[in-house]
Amino acid sequence: MFWSGFFPDNLMIFLQLFLDLSLVGLSFYLVSILVKERRAQRMIRGLLFLIIIYLMCDRILKLQIISFLLQQLILICSLSIGVVFQSDFRRFLEQIGRGQIQFFWESDSIIPKEDTIIDEIVDAVKELSQNRTGALILIETFNTLEERVFLSPGVQLNAEITKELLQTIFQTKTLLHDGAVFVRGSEIVSASVILPLSEKSASKRLGTRHRAAMGITELVENCVCVVVSEETGSISLGEKGVLNRPLTSTKLKELLEEKLNVNQDKEVVTGVTRISRQLGFSGWNFITGLFKSKKSSSYEQSYNQLPKSKDDG
Repeated sequence: MFWSGFFPDNLMIFLQLFLDLSLVGLSFYLVSILVKERRAQRMIRGLLFLIIIYLMCDRILKLQIISFLLQQLILICSLSIGVVFQSDFRRFLEQIGRGQIQFFWESDSIIPKEDTIIDEIVDAVKELSQNRTGALILIETFNTLEERVFLSPGVQLNAEITKELLQTIFQTKTLLHDGAVFVRGSEIVSASVILPLSEKSASKRLGTRHRAAMGITELVENCVCVVVSEETGSISLGEKGVLNRPLTSTKLKELLEEKLNVNQDKEVVTGVTRISRQLGFSGWNFITGLFKSKKSSSYEQSYNQLPKSKDDG
């Protein structure tokens, strides 16, 4: 280095290590600002923990095989994060290209809150119910809902949730009204999604929307399904293969607030894209436990091919 002659060797090594760690920490901080989503914080924390373990194995313990495996895992997790949040990274590159870097210190007040998202969904469902417009809204409650459980993934939207957009999608003259809308976080991920139908004998008296709500919630636990009947306008909420019906819009809002707020911190993980997230929880608990152990003795640790029945909606 240019200035290496001005410092003793030991101090130079320390300064290099400090600079290296500072730049890594700054990079992770900037990425967390860029993505602006709660689940991303956990994924980034998990990736950072993997990197720390890799450096220990590679630089200190000199374990070549496990270091190689960790290096590949870090690469896979990094690519997975890039794929999951590709729209955020694309926006980041566009803003950098225009010289717009002020978003790094913008306030987070513009980020949609859970209550705002729920209000948009409930308001849309209320008006759809009053107009007797059939609707099916699948909402991810915690962790990632693997789209391979769908009979058809539908049409990708990746659009911000608004009452107007939801109402427009379910208008019978639109091409996307058949099937479900899939909601993840503050986004409508896709529309016209075909869900598996429940085969319970009791469900066969219901319409395909209701059977789809029961079917998908039987298969996976990390979701709820809102149904508006086209025949009666009644509102139902499917969870764990059971329909809670009929509901008022007020009761629906209470249930969604309960499900989304209670479940948002669950740690069930499916798929390689959430390996880093799970390690993030475990690694953070492990690291904080080391410090807390000094002070305390313990640490707590498809269906649109089927004929529509009367109750369908």
